[in-house]
Amino acid sequence: MHSFLIGLQFLTRIRFVRQTTWTAEDFGRSTRFFPLVGLVLGLCYMLAAWVLIYFLGVRSLTCVLILILPILLTGGIHADGFMDTADGIFSGRERARQLEIMKDSRAGAFGVVSFVMLMFVQFALISDMHPLLFVPALFVMPIIGRLAMVLAIALFPYARAEGVGKTFADMADRRTVLIAAVTTAVLVLPWGVLAALSLLLGVLFALLFCRTITNILGGVTGDVYGAVTVLTETLVLATFSLASTHPNIWGLLWRL
Repeated sequence: MHSFLIGLQFLTRIRFVRQTTWTAEDFGRSTRFFPLVGLVLGLCYMLAAWVLIYFLGVRSLTCVLILILPILLTGGIHADGFMDTADGIFSGRERARQLEIMKDSRAGAFGVVSFVMLMFVQFALISDMHPLLFVPALFVMPIIGRLAMVLAIALFPYARAEGVGKTFADMADRRTVLIAAVTTAVLVLPWGVLAALSLLLGVLFALLFCRTITNILGGVTGDVYGAVTVLTETLVLATFSLASTHPNIWGLLWRL
């Protein structure tokens, strides 16, 4: 429980109990509980979707508020990682300079433009999604996104000699992946084939994305952890949104 609460406090702005004493072992062990952090976020998103649709109906404002909520609850930590990654990768510089750019806390033009485009895409996906798919999509989205982060941490080398993300990488192992994967499967698969498809596509994308980044940077970083999370979440939204045009949407959602 202690490690889970540390992970929750690090990845979100949700505080059940404020942790003030962290050891490297506790910090690293929290990685295996990241999908449970996604569960907490998924419950928040799901409840918010119910409330917003009930009071506001399905309209642009509802979609915008749903998009803002993850940024508020996570403190924008993953969005910041995505922007820093975009700044570095799209800079066109050599590897060392790319890592230096990513380490800079200031957001550059590539990062801002990339994030704005990502928000446009997510808004379009949510707007086109069948209203009754909001709940399952928003529930499984953060869980699958945190599993993608675990895969990046445990299966790919860290690109820097030091950094906050290296603490996670040093402590993560196959057991971490196994625990996170089983937890994710238990939480996601009961939602049916569409959720299972989202999980499969999310895992494949995370592995491909991190492999590509590793070829460019020689490994991954804490910023890449954030980038793979938000991109995988966007892929989950795309899966549910595109399924909204399926003629037998409920069979696809619930059939096992």
